[in-house]
Formats: sequence, structure tokens, C-alpha cells
Amino acid sequence: MLLLELIGKPDPLPELLGMREGDRELLRLVDQRLHQRKAAVKRRDHGWLTMFERTGVAVARAYQQGRLLLGFFGAVLETSARVLLGRRRLRITAAVHHMEQTGLDAVPIVSLLSFLIGAVVAYLGATVLADFGAAIYTVELVNFSFLREFGVLLTAILVAGRSGSAFTAEIGAMKSGQEIDAIRTLGLDPIELLVLPRMLALLVMMPVLSFLATLAGMLGGGLVGIMELDLSPGLYLARMQEGTELRHLWVGLIKAPVFAFLIAVVGCLEGLKVEGSAASVGKHTTSAVVQGIFLVIFFDALFAVFFMKIGL
Repeated sequence: MLLLELIGKPDPLPELLGMREGDRELLRLVDQRLHQRKAAVKRRDHGWLTMFERTGVAVARAYQQGRLLLGFFGAVLETSARVLLGRRRLRITAAVHHMEQTGLDAVPIVSLLSFLIGAVVAYLGATVLADFGAAIYTVELVNFSFLREFGVLLTAILVAGRSGSAFTAEIGAMKSGQEIDAIRTLGLDPIELLVLPRMLALLVMMPVLSFLATLAGMLGGGLVGIMELDLSPGLYLARMQEGTELRHLWVGLIKAPVFAFLIAVVGCLEGLKVEGSAASVGKHTTSAVVQGIFLVIFFDALFAVFFMKIGL
């Protein structure tokens, strides 16, 4: 930088610079290029034009991410089909290990949060419906909301934040340590070795966690209903049995494997996209959680419309 400052003077001393005219000309070109880059960085923000530019870039990135995600979906389904046909080996031990991590270890937090949400829903229902003389229908409100939506949706969001991020961090750390390259060098398939056990674990444990979350939410709502509505436990259970059909439970549980597949695939894909630094691991872990929650809510909305159209 000192040489460039001297070159920028009107009449620099050749003996001070100690270089030939050709070298000085080269430094002048470097100095000119640096000034051009600074001018480009300080270009004026044109408001609406910049907004449209950023929108276009965001749309292009979303399109590329969608293509990559669909391609990875296909690769996972292809490998799963080969496992079912006996052409690939299913890593049962790894799958059971991930079932413990993603399922059993998540039971306390899923149950506690669902219980609290159930209590909140019951309080809101009792407060609002009491103005219309229909506070007794709080029982149906809590049961329907948790059987159809809240149980599986809360579980999926918690699993996306807990297990989806863990999948990305684990696989990303392996990618940074070049363990994925070593797996490929040994002739093994990373999808078969790393993705399928995690996906199988979530496919098995997500319905179980959703069922437990539904029970915990209904228990929280029932406790509030008994205390606030002056209902006896027997009367509350009788009304719950009369006004709740079993099909609402199946409507909720049907969505659990779909959410599990989405969370597992997104988490593993983002882990495989890690480039090799700690910053990249953090970036893709955040992306996995955001994408997982977005896809869960998006597909939940599609399921809601579909079930409404077919009358379930």
C-alpha cells in the first residue's frame, strides 16, 4: 500500500522506489484496478431497481434449491427401492441408534410443550366460548385441534429444529473432515450409509411422538377444563368420548410419515452441501431448520385442504 501511495504522487522519487519504469507502470495498473473496485462497491442504490434485482436472485436461488431437493428426493427413493428389493443393505443398528436419539430422547420436550399448548388452547376456548354460553364446547375444541393438527404439527416443528439440525451438523462435520469422500472411495453409497438410517428412524418415531404429543395436549386441555369448567373427570371423559371420532386421530397420524420424510431428507441434503468450514456448517444447519419447518407447514396446509375436500 505504501508503494501504491508513492506511485500516486505527481513526481515520485525513482531512487526512493528503487524500481524500473516497467515495474512502476505495473503498480499504476494495480492502483487503477483497486480504485475501480472501490467505485463498484460504492455504487448507488437505485431503490426499486435493486429490489427487483434481489427478488430475481432470490427466485433463481429458490428454483435451483427446488431442483436440487427434488433430485435428492429421487435419489433417496431409488436407494430405498434397492434396499427393499434386497440389492442394498439396510443398516439396522444405525437406524435403532437414531431412533433412540430422535425418538426416545425427544419424548420429554415434546410431551411438555404439547401439554402446555393444550392448556393454553383450553384457556382461550373457555374464555371466548363463555361469552356465547358455549364454554362446554372447549372439550371438542381441544380434542379436535390436537387430534387433527396440533399434535403432529408441534411434533414436526420440534423434530425439525432438534433432529433436522442434528442431521445437518453430523453429516456436515463428516463432510468437513472428508469422511464422505472416504466413504465414496471405499465404494459405499453415502445415501445408503448415512441418509436411510436417519430417515427410517424418523419414519418410525414421528407417528409415536405425534401420538404422545396428542395425548399430552389433550391431558393439558382436560386439566384446565376440569378446573375452569367445574367438570368432573368422569363427565369430561364421557363428553370427549361422545364428541370425538377416531377418524380425527388417523387424519393427524397419516401426516406424520410425510413430515418425517421431508425433515430427514432436507436435513441430510443440507449436511451433504457443507463445503468444509465451521461457518458453512452453521449456515446449512440454519437452512435445514428453516426449510424443514416451511415444508412441514406447507404440506400441512395441503393436507388440510385435501381432507376438507374429501369430507374427512
